[in-house]
Amino acid sequence: MTWRSPLALVREALSAQRAREKDLRNLVSNLPYEGLEKGKQPNRYFPGNAIKTTKYTLLLFIPMNLFEQFHRWANIYFVGLAILNFVPVVNAFQPEVALIPICVILSLTALKDAWEDFRRYQSDKKLNNMPCFIYSRKEKQFVERRWKDVRVGDFMKVVCNEIVPADLLLLHTSDPNGVCHIETANLDGETNLKQRRAMSGLCISDPEFEPESFNSIVVCERPNNNLNHFKCYVEKPDKEKVGAGIESLLLRGCTVRNTDHAVGFVVYAGHETKSMLNNNGPRYKRSKLERKLNTDVIFCVILLFAMCLVGAVGHFLWLQALPGVPPYLVPDSTGHLDSPSLSGFYMFFTMIILLQILIPIALYVSIELVKIGQIFFITNDIDLYDEETDSRMQCKALNITEDLGQIEYIFSDKTGTLTENKMVFRRCSIMGTEYPHKENAIRLAVLEEPDSEEDVIFNQPPQPPNTGWSLDTEDNNPEDTQHSSRPKSKVTGNAQSDVAFSSPLETEVIPDRKLLQQISRAGSSSGDGSSSSSRKTDPYLDFFLALAICNTVVVSMATAQRQRVTGSSRSHQTSNPLDTLSNLTKKSGSLCHIFTSWQHKPNKNRTVSVDSVNEEDHFNPRVKIEGSGGSSGLQTCSLYAPTQCNQPATTSDNLSYEAESPDEAALVYAAKAYGFTLLARTPDSVTVRLPSGEDLVFEVLDTLTFDSTRKRMSILVRHPITKEYVLYTKGADYTIMELLGTPYAERIRGNQKKIAADTQHHLDCYAKDGLRTLCFAKKVVSLRAYESWSVNRQRALAAIDNREELVMDSAVQLETNLSLLGATGIEDRLQEGVPDTIVALREAGIQVWVLTGDKPETAVNIGYACRLLEEEDLVINMSCNNKLTCTSILDCTLEEVRRYSEDPRNVDTTQDISLVIDGRTLNMVLASDLQARFVELAKHCRSVLCCRVTPLQKSRVVKVVREKLKVMTLAVGDGANDVNMIQAADIGIGISGQEGMQAVMASDFAISRFRYLKKLLLVHGHWCYTRLANMIIYFFYKNVAYVNLLFWYQFFCGFSGTAMIDYWLLIFFNLFFTSAPPIMFGIMDKDVSAEMLLGVPELYRTGQGAGEYRFTTFWASMLDAFYQSLVCFFIPYLAYQDSDIDVFTFGIPLNTISLFTILLHLSIEIKAWTVVHWVIIIGSVLLYFIVTLVYSGICVTCNPPSNPYWILQSQMADPMFYLICIIATVVALLPRYTFHVLRNSIAPSPLMQARHLDRMDPYTRSQWIKEWRSLRGGGQVKRSRLSTPPSPTLETATDIYPQSPSHITRDEFTLNVISENYQMHLHT
Repeated sequence: MTWRSPLALVREALSAQRAREKDLRNLVSNLPYEGLEKGKQPNRYFPGNAIKTTKYTLLLFIPMNLFEQFHRWANIYFVGLAILNFVPVVNAFQPEVALIPICVILSLTALKDAWEDFRRYQSDKKLNNMPCFIYSRKEKQFVERRWKDVRVGDFMKVVCNEIVPADLLLLHTSDPNGVCHIETANLDGETNLKQRRAMSGLCISDPEFEPESFNSIVVCERPNNNLNHFKCYVEKPDKEKVGAGIESLLLRGCTVRNTDHAVGFVVYAGHETKSMLNNNGPRYKRSKLERKLNTDVIFCVILLFAMCLVGAVGHFLWLQALPGVPPYLVPDSTGHLDSPSLSGFYMFFTMIILLQILIPIALYVSIELVKIGQIFFITNDIDLYDEETDSRMQCKALNITEDLGQIEYIFSDKTGTLTENKMVFRRCSIMGTEYPHKENAIRLAVLEEPDSEEDVIFNQPPQPPNTGWSLDTEDNNPEDTQHSSRPKSKVTGNAQSDVAFSSPLETEVIPDRKLLQQISRAGSSSGDGSSSSSRKTDPYLDFFLALAICNTVVVSMATAQRQRVTGSSRSHQTSNPLDTLSNLTKKSGSLCHIFTSWQHKPNKNRTVSVDSVNEEDHFNPRVKIEGSGGSSGLQTCSLYAPTQCNQPATTSDNLSYEAESPDEAALVYAAKAYGFTLLARTPDSVTVRLPSGEDLVFEVLDTLTFDSTRKRMSILVRHPITKEYVLYTKGADYTIMELLGTPYAERIRGNQKKIAADTQHHLDCYAKDGLRTLCFAKKVVSLRAYESWSVNRQRALAAIDNREELVMDSAVQLETNLSLLGATGIEDRLQEGVPDTIVALREAGIQVWVLTGDKPETAVNIGYACRLLEEEDLVINMSCNNKLTCTSILDCTLEEVRRYSEDPRNVDTTQDISLVIDGRTLNMVLASDLQARFVELAKHCRSVLCCRVTPLQKSRVVKVVREKLKVMTLAVGDGANDVNMIQAADIGIGISGQEGMQAVMASDFAISRFRYLKKLLLVHGHWCYTRLANMIIYFFYKNVAYVNLLFWYQFFCGFSGTAMIDYWLLIFFNLFFTSAPPIMFGIMDKDVSAEMLLGVPELYRTGQGAGEYRFTTFWASMLDAFYQSLVCFFIPYLAYQDSDIDVFTFGIPLNTISLFTILLHLSIEIKAWTVVHWVIIIGSVLLYFIVTLVYSGICVTCNPPSNPYWILQSQMADPMFYLICIIATVVALLPRYTFHVLRNSIAPSPLMQARHLDRMDPYTRSQWIKEWRSLRGGGQVKRSRLSTPPSPTLETATDIYPQSPSHITRDEFTLNVISENYQMHLHT
């Protein structure tokens, strides 16, 4: 290696820094420079792919670790005192002995840090040495290398089921369409497949991609941590620019699936990859208790300084009062003796060293150990384990467990958090006509009955092959149906499927008869060949085509091998509805085929009769309707045929749909139920099989993806028959309705305004039923308009600056003058136990807010279903477009609330007020001038429901409430849109649901079901807080009680800073003899049983606000410590007064009495005794006597001049020693014991009453709980209603919900006050 001057190295480093900080990077291929030294490599300034997550190196571990540990003020304090003890004029102990405690603490922490860093080193080494394939120009092929050898500018080949080593710009895949499927579970936890497409126009069509032929320049943005955005373009030699985005980027950590191989160009490597930029490690949060603890440590420092000042002044006064120079004051070598004032000054520092343990050195380590123990018990709680998903509670933040017991506000997402996020297609409206899907509703009702036994009966008569739709409405006699004997099976819809969003509940849809006939007529009219215009203008066909193709669903084959990184393989087979349903039965039986008729029996036992339809073409089923002919008959259709061994490869049985959201999956399965089957999707085409059996291949011209601003997505395709450019759009109703233009539908059904109004009415009804709504629209784009738009679109995609804005503008430019096709209603069911959990949380004094992006009607319906809103509640529904009226109504409502609170007649009553507010109004009330008023109003509401809110609004609401009300907040969510809210709260909880793991990865705790929040907060939260709070208070008490023995002794030794207890025993007392009991107390104590905490949620209120750890509690313990230290010192002093015992013989009884007093004090505080408690308490006493006896027996000259030889042995032979220990301990603890007895007898706290109930038998306890809760809760709560706020106009509304958007004027403010028999509609 050639020598380089330091100046050249500095210049090189500065050049590299400038290159890395540029907003744009120009990258070229490394192949022409292969083999050259690093200085001649074009991409040398960018880091390699080797990663290093360790914090230390072997040589620098000790200084770096000490530097990190000295970020704690307590460590600096104790090290400073240890160093001060080396100064001869102020030392109080032997300097070496004073170093022992802090060295033990620092060493234990260093060992823990070293072990953690060694594990990181092993992980890095394993990752850096994983094999990969890099192209070599010399060998003309891809050769095996290690991940750490990858550099920016290399060409890499990734094969199926292999993890991507670096961020690659996809150039070529084995798929002829240039598609690569990836799984991003390692990044965001989502297991569904995502498509990435190779860049077009770069020799992708060649069967074998030649990296050496690549001579373009890749221009990309600076690395960032945004996993969903990437700006890049490739500049060809002819200066043509080809844009690329995230759809062409393979991220490090992703796994290639269902693709033989893919070739990419490395754009980011190592720590600059997006996955590594997102790997910030665990977040540090300081708990509320820790902040209080730091305040009390400052009080202890002030107390220490005051005691040292007393010692310094006392020493000065004592020296002043001496008549002469006593013989024990030895002058220095020059014969000089310090003046009393200087000696007093030195004594101040000596006293600090002597009384230093007033600041608990072991407290911080003990707190960490206690929290580790608490987390162990939380994560291993079987009640928080979800068997269905095989997941348990996860704790990601190790230092805020006690905050779980102080929560006052909970902010929750709705979809996937309160609901299952399993979307079930329920209803639809097409061209103003509503199709209720009653048969499907009955099927879902059956699945909702877990205790109902259903007879699943199968019938397989041969059916003639048919290539088209056929509707047979003849009535069939149930008795004519052949039934094959099968065992009874219990039907349920809760089983987990291997593929996301593909449980039987979601995939099975029984079509609506009326709609099926309409589709059949539309299909036959186009099939009869009248003109192709009938097909292109039929809105029913267009509606289902929109359902099938306007999405990002990836179609994969169920037979394709999809190995997991963990090594467990999964099967992704789908089946027809009843085949899938068979997996849910408790008894085995070969279930196959599909429903054809459901008959009501006279005995009300429903029987499912299943016909198998033998079809030549699985996608051309014969639709047959069977029924009894009466109105009570339940008629459904046979839509699927059985899988046959001689079927072609592409059938519905070997198709697997991988959706990014459950909504999309539900819509695709709904379209499939009507025969519109999505067969394949590539970046350039999408294939749909029609009910007639004909396959249509649509050329995909562009996909306008969904974003939270537009609230919609669109797909632009070329129709294979009409060759027209057709734009299909789906999105939120209010966004689609604003984009409607003059439609083709007028030629079919007349007035488009009537269709829009009818559809809006159906949407409102869906929302009131709690369904999620989507609108679908269509637009035919002319060739000229498309060409003009395409130029702007490509320019936007190739842009680097303001790319997101340009891309969005291009999408908005095309999505105008849409023609409404229809709307859908999808049900998202509540999770099990949600209503009970919310009621329990409210009884616990926690205000629950739900923040959702749904329509107000949908949100209100779910609010009542989950008991966020009660029937007797007064619900204020705020929705306005004008800030002036918003201000007015806010002031009026707030004034009414204040007037109610100030009324003396309402002293013992609470207002059951709930607030419903939409996102637009929320923006207004969160403005700086209205913020305080809104927060005050919300404070009086027991629940708040925010609708139509964005992710940023969610986090803003949490921050405003937390900062304005100074309360403890908790946010819970399951999706990426909840991450901001989760991170803004004091505690963030992620639910590992159907929307990936982004919320879980950003959270402090992770659970699998919302109902687990009940036990997590009410039980574990309460326990963690009370245990830790009481342990910290006890720790302060223990240290003050012990150190005061030394302080009282100073009054009898001239404040000389000497101790009557041996130095080693002083150190061992806090380090060993009394360290284990408080840790055990903080981990295992239970003030109330879990059953009582769950049965009486009101007990949780004891931890809210100031809680157990209050200012008065802290100082009461300090006073008690002073009293006990006085007793422990002066009773032995008076007993041995005028005797001839030496100072260390006097100190042994003090030490022993202090040990008994401190341990028995803890015994009074322990609420639940176990074997562990007994072992540790008795073990601490035995350890004290064993160590002290051994030390006194062998230490002859080990600690001169204070040699404690045979002191304890002599004392234990004296009966006076035992008498003094008993009397002093009893007198010291008598006030505390008496206080506990009187308080628990005269005015028992709720927790004490609960402990009494715990001792009763279960039946008596349940009766007492009912009576006690009625007295404490229901007896004090009186239902009330607000009077009507003053308003310019007042009218009674027939509908409690706002009118549809098409009927509301822009400046209208709507306030709905909803209560039982009390409905008001206020317009201004």
